[in-house]
Amino acid sequence: MRVSDGFGARTVGTAHTDRTPGGETVMRFLQRRFTVRTRYGGGFVQSISGLSGGGDGGRVDWFYYVNGVEAAQGAAATRLHAGDRVWWDRHDWVAAMSVPAVVGSFPEPFRSGVDGKKLPVRTACLPAATAACAEVTRRLGAAGIRFGESAQRSPGGFETLRVLVGPWAQVRNDVAARRLEQGPGASGVFASFDPAGRQLRALDVRGRTVRAFGAGAGLVAATGDHDHAPTWLVTGTDAAGALAAARALDERTLARHFAMAVAGGVTLALPVTGGAGA
Repeated sequence: MRVSDGFGARTVGTAHTDRTPGGETVMRFLQRRFTVRTRYGGGFVQSISGLSGGGDGGRVDWFYYVNGVEAAQGAAATRLHAGDRVWWDRHDWVAAMSVPAVVGSFPEPFRSGVDGKKLPVRTACLPAATAACAEVTRRLGAAGIRFGESAQRSPGGFETLRVLVGPWAQVRNDVAARRLEQGPGASGVFASFDPAGRQLRALDVRGRTVRAFGAGAGLVAATGDHDHAPTWLVTGTDAAGALAAARALDERTLARHFAMAVAGGVTLALPVTGGAGA
């Protein structure tokens, strides 16, 4: 379990156990390791280790993810399963009330699945992404993830995890990926591309563009909704950008990040926090 503040920008604490009691829930495990205050009959976390929700105008709260997937119910009702990675984060929800999936728990959810059920993994490689797809294949295999291949337009659904690989101009044809064009409120991803897909824009916590990258820029992100398993995007402004994103598909690189931009050999956590300028 990881507890953090500000979209993973600051780690509050971590906890680990090799064994849990039968029927252990996310809430009980949290309460055993951290000082927790709850509301609404114990079903809603108000504070962890003295950090409370509310904040500026009541727009900061605690959210949690299991294996990188946003929980669909309260922590007291969510049971833990072997291999689960739980991530609590306190953040501003003005630009995005829901962040359906994050990449910072990689190699989850590919290895252990969702709600205790291991799901099939399918990669969809676009025509201009031969090198990026080979890199994704290598890195998934190195992480012990078994997967198959599918066409981009193959439907997702709750039972299949998808990884789309290629330049944004091609990836955007996917219904799930196209949520990025509607902003963080629709996709939960604090990044966007220009209409031609040649510029990657990094957004701050309020959904404003603070950095822009051109040729060779990549993005690793995940999106979805509670009716579908997450779709991961390994994409970029061009084939070189998609390859840069594929090379970031690594547990240590992605750890603690909701999504990640890659440009010029430098990685940038998304959303952009702190004083990053345009």
